[in-house]
Amino acid sequence: QVQLVESGGGLVQPGGSLRLSCGASGSIFRIYVMAWYRQALGKQRELVALIADGGGTKYADSVKGRFTISRDSAKNTVYLQMNSLKPEDTAVYYCNGRIQQKPLGRPSDSWGQGTQVTVSS
Repeated sequence: QVQLVESGGGLVQPGGSLRLSCGASGSIFRIYVMAWYRQALGKQRELVALIADGGGTKYADSVKGRFTISRDSAKNTVYLQMNSLKPEDTAVYYCNGRIQQKPLGRPSDSWGQGTQVTVSS
């Protein structure tokens, strides 16, 4: 069983910064991909950023140049550094991981419970 737990959300003024963390624990053989999604009120959940096991990254157009995803493999932790935050970044941010739990097992997606980010003056 794999558990993902997000932290670092909160209230910040426009133009400010936050750093989100997501730690994976439990039975983990290999993490292929970790990602951040977000869901604003009344909207669908959308991909914000992802990082593959080789280090490749992908970002939504709306956050390019402002957000940076990174990973500490030794700690099974993924981070999202968010700079120049805008009110439209307000959402619940969810951590996602594509994780193989055992040798010969199949990778499967795990989700965190979400952390609230509110950008407002």
